[in-house]
Amino acid sequence: MKDLIIRKGEIDDMKDVLLMIKELAKFENAEQEVNTTVNQLKQDGFGSKKLFEVIIAEYKNEICGYAFFYQGYSTWKGATLYLEDIMIKPKLRRKGLGSILFNEIIKEAKARGVKRLDWQVLDWNSSAIAFYEKYKASLDGEWLNGRLFELDLKNF
Repeated sequence: MKDLIIRKGEIDDMKDVLLMIKELAKFENAEQEVNTTVNQLKQDGFGSKKLFEVIIAEYKNEICGYAFFYQGYSTWKGATLYLEDIMIKPKLRRKGLGSILFNEIIKEAKARGVKRLDWQVLDWNSSAIAFYEKYKASLDGEWLNGRLFELDLKNF
């Protein structure tokens, strides 16, 4: 794709990234769940701890997609990489950008020598499931997701 730039995310990208995070949450019928702020993204991604990284897709000088990921660890396998989100703005979907970003994550996983690349996909998102099946990904319907939110944690 001409005029497409794939690059590491920068602190000044976080406003655009947050807008796309909210757009993704709306698509997933969970818009009200987004509490993250631009300042929190800047601190968490570019502060002293660096809790995540992001790869940006920029088309004609406009941020049009991202892949949001972080390092993890499996007691059974060792180092892992977790893909939190991959998102392409609707007007540029079905043009191969998702594959480009996912391939960048695969390259990153290989460069780091991780033992596993993890992500989640909603069971009703048939287009995303079909996308990952093209990569021969293992999609496991056996494991249940466990979660305690900030408010829940305060109760213990």
